[in-house]
Amino acid sequence: MKRMLKSWLLAAAVGIGASGLTAAAALAADHTLKVGWTTGDSANDPYAIGARAFKEEVERRSDGRIEVHLFPNRALGDEKAMLEGMRLGTVDMAVMSSAVNSQVVPEFALTDLPFLFANEKQARAVLDGPVGAALAEKVKDKGLMVLSYMEGGFRNLVNNVRPINTPADMAGVKFRVIQSPIYIEMVESLGGNAVPMAWGEVYTAVQQGTIDGLEAPPSVIEQNKFAEVVKYLSMSNHTYSALEFMISKRRFDALPEDLRAIVQEAATAAGETQRQRSYEIGQDVLAVLERQGMTINTIDDLKPFQEAVAPIYEKYRGIVGSDLLDAALETAASVE
Repeated sequence: MKRMLKSWLLAAAVGIGASGLTAAAALAADHTLKVGWTTGDSANDPYAIGARAFKEEVERRSDGRIEVHLFPNRALGDEKAMLEGMRLGTVDMAVMSSAVNSQVVPEFALTDLPFLFANEKQARAVLDGPVGAALAEKVKDKGLMVLSYMEGGFRNLVNNVRPINTPADMAGVKFRVIQSPIYIEMVESLGGNAVPMAWGEVYTAVQQGTIDGLEAPPSVIEQNKFAEVVKYLSMSNHTYSALEFMISKRRFDALPEDLRAIVQEAATAAGETQRQRSYEIGQDVLAVLERQGMTINTIDDLKPFQEAVAPIYEKYRGIVGSDLLDAALETAASVE
């Protein structure tokens, strides 16, 4: 009997040695989280930066108890599909735009109001304060959680017809917009033609001439190679592209308490890393786009654009809520 036990222990030891790190890793990863987003997986893509920063942070902080799998390029679906999946618990996590979130929680339209923020500091002050906390609280009733706010940079006008210097230059130009009423109303208020379209269709639509252009942050334009098919980039800085790093509330609640805390801490740290890295990239991306052949102009006088979209604020005051809108305006105005 002793001889049999000794043989069994020896075989087990050999087996463990042969499997080595694979077995250890399998035992260490108690939980897996899948993170999706719609854009590419390059080192300079703002969505990818955030997702990868979270993976690094949470795996390190959890000592490998959590393993993160990344799904760029709409591998888990477009934003609408991912949002619904998180509500149902079939999608774990995603980097999302406010425009899609506003379809579930209308108050998220606040961050998409054109010309609400003059710079990143103003936007961060609003989202990191009571306004951002109030928005995050509202999505919990929808089965969602905002773990941190990331950013894609300021959105600008890109097209193949002409440089945009005044609202009059927008006339007749077909711009792809996010499938959100506020973006449609913004482009139409400025005199352009708004074409709502899912992100995955945009490059081909521009290439084939179905649309003339789009509005997006320069870093997204560069990383998705739009310089190959679009001529003009006009720096309107009309909308701050807020990104929410989100998790299914069902999935979050299913984690042990200590890991829930680690996920939140990791997401907060990842948000800070993502913002800093995206900002740094944004400082250099215009030179890159010029080298790639784009013609870039700065709009010297934004006042006519701001006046044209002013009615949107009054309409969305009733949707967002006066208290939330006024708090955002006051906070933004207090930051230079």
